[in-house]
Amino acid sequence: MDNIDLHCHSNISDGMLAPAEVVARAAEREVTVLALTDHDDVSGLDEARAAARQKNIRFIDGVEISVSWRSQTLHIVGLGIDPQHPLLLQGLAGIRAGRTKRARLIADALAKAGIGGALEGAYRHASNQNLIGRLHFARFLVEQGHAKDLKAVFKKFLVKGKPGYARHEWASLSDAVQWICVAGGQAVIAHPGRYKLGKGALEELLIEFRGLGGAGIEVVTSSHTPEQVGIFARYAQSHGLLASRGSDFHAPEESYFDLGRLPQLPESCKPVWHDWL
Repeated sequence: MDNIDLHCHSNISDGMLAPAEVVARAAEREVTVLALTDHDDVSGLDEARAAARQKNIRFIDGVEISVSWRSQTLHIVGLGIDPQHPLLLQGLAGIRAGRTKRARLIADALAKAGIGGALEGAYRHASNQNLIGRLHFARFLVEQGHAKDLKAVFKKFLVKGKPGYARHEWASLSDAVQWICVAGGQAVIAHPGRYKLGKGALEELLIEFRGLGGAGIEVVTSSHTPEQVGIFARYAQSHGLLASRGSDFHAPEESYFDLGRLPQLPESCKPVWHDWL
């Protein structure tokens, strides 16, 4: 049986390993099909693809796009994209510019809380200076002793109502799905169990997403409990969505599941890779 992992990150976004190192780790864990899905950037795909070819791993070009939907931040994974498509590249460049603006707001908010040097500190943790995110700030806060680990950071900082929070408007859901689809990819809702959506809002999201051309939903992912796996398998079936499986791996010491260590999809699901393999 193929060991498929369709959601992971390198240091091009907020992971800790270089793209080729991510692939090497996946190979060690017997992953056979891998998608690199860095946040809002595709510049690591060439390196990862070349490494996957050497490791005999089937490589899927991917990306994870930041989206604002009804004041919620969502993430939409694009699988099987053309990473050189001009509309996709233009959209991602706009999101990265927004990340830079948000980073300044986060640093200002932390400074007001008495934590100085946060912008410079976050950038020290960002291998790709064109992409800055909350996880880079979180690593800085742990480094400086303001929290014991990343989980504690996101309880004390960087979230709504806490020091370091900065509201930001990302891409629209319709734009993100359009960019992925015109680039020849499949749009997948990432880790739906993480979003604070009631049952009614979740239903409305899935209906809207499907209507825009969205293809799938992550059913098995590191932040889903076994109960949530069952819940989102049923949502996939009821809304005609394909099911995806991805570790959301960032770093060995930061991720709930390592690459390739996830449970299999429930047998009731039609996998997003149904027509690939």
